[in-house]
Amino acid sequence: QVHLVESGGGLVQAGGSLRLSCAASGRSDTIHTMGWFRQAPGKVREFVDAITWSGAPIYYTSSVKGRFTISRDNAKNTMYLQMNSLEPGDTAVYFCAAASRCSDFGCSAAILYDYWGQGTQVTVFS
Repeated sequence: QVHLVESGGGLVQAGGSLRLSCAASGRSDTIHTMGWFRQAPGKVREFVDAITWSGAPIYYTSSVKGRFTISRDNAKNTMYLQMNSLEPGDTAVYFCAAASRCSDFGCSAAILYDYWGQGTQVTVFS
């Protein structure tokens, strides 16, 4: 079992920055990849970015390339999402998730993730 807790969400003006954190506890040794997803009201959950947990980091295609940066600190069992140049369209609940394996096509599908955090709200106002 893996327990995930997000933090760092909040209210920010457009153009501002936030850094989300996701702390993993429990059987973190079973994690292959961790990812960030977001869900805006009335919309489906959207893949944001992911990073492998051990070995060389592999960064997946990000829907917010150039503005968001994913990173990890294995010593702290924590993943981060640095979000810069935020736009009102980034407003959503952000979830972190952990997958024990990925498909041959990558790890962007929510169904591949076994564990989810409770989510943290990010609101960007103009």
